Amino acid sequence: MKILLASLLVLLASLSGLSQTLRPDLHKPDLWEINNRKVETFTDGDKKAVRFDVAEEEGFMLLKDYTFSEGTIEFDAKGKNVLQQSFVGITFYVQDFKTNDVVYFRPFNFMNPDTVRRPRSVQYVSMPNYPWEKLRADSPGKYENRVNPVPNPDGWFHAKITVIGKSIKVYVNNSPKPSLEVETLGKFTSGKIGFWAGPMSDPSFANLEITPEK
Repeated sequence: MKILLASLLVLLASLSGLSQTLRPDLHKPDLWEINNRKVETFTDGDKKAVRFDVAEEEGFMLLKDYTFSEGTIEFDAKGKNVLQQSFVGITFYVQDFKTNDVVYFRPFNFMNPDTVRRPRSVQYVSMPNYPWEKLRADSPGKYENRVNPVPNPDGWFHAKITVIGKSIKVYVNNSPKPSLEVETLGKFTSGKIGFWAGPMSDPSFANLEITPEK
């Protein structure tokens, strides 16, 4: 009996040290707060996905009743190979719809033959003080980069983003090497989290997983 009890205590101790991965259902509207977009649900193969409609301003789909601080964020995303009409991302540390951090992709640059545009495939911004225009002007090439391996700009791709302390690393399609590695710029270290659609963009998302850091 004592051996069994000891074994149970060891098991409970080990489980308590594990981070629990959250996999919110994208097809349950009561879990989500949507701003400046209409979002439709659909199924693509084994993906329970959502698709944003197009609007001139950025749109949000935020997870209700959850605060993200640090950890790993994974999701599948799909944009399109249309210049300036596909900005596809994840937002975190959201205080409101004007104050947030965003990591987003420009699929129209993934395979762009323009050697200037291709290194602008993935971007980090911290709003409102550090928009892409300021970061590109003040620190060219530091907060944006090309993606490797290069996904199909019209197809699904997988993104993994680690946010640990001030470090942000962005991985694409299970590559062991990050496509982008930066430090956070905003003053907030926790907030809401969710999907982000840029201006004139109608991205799709699926398979969101959030694993908090221990």
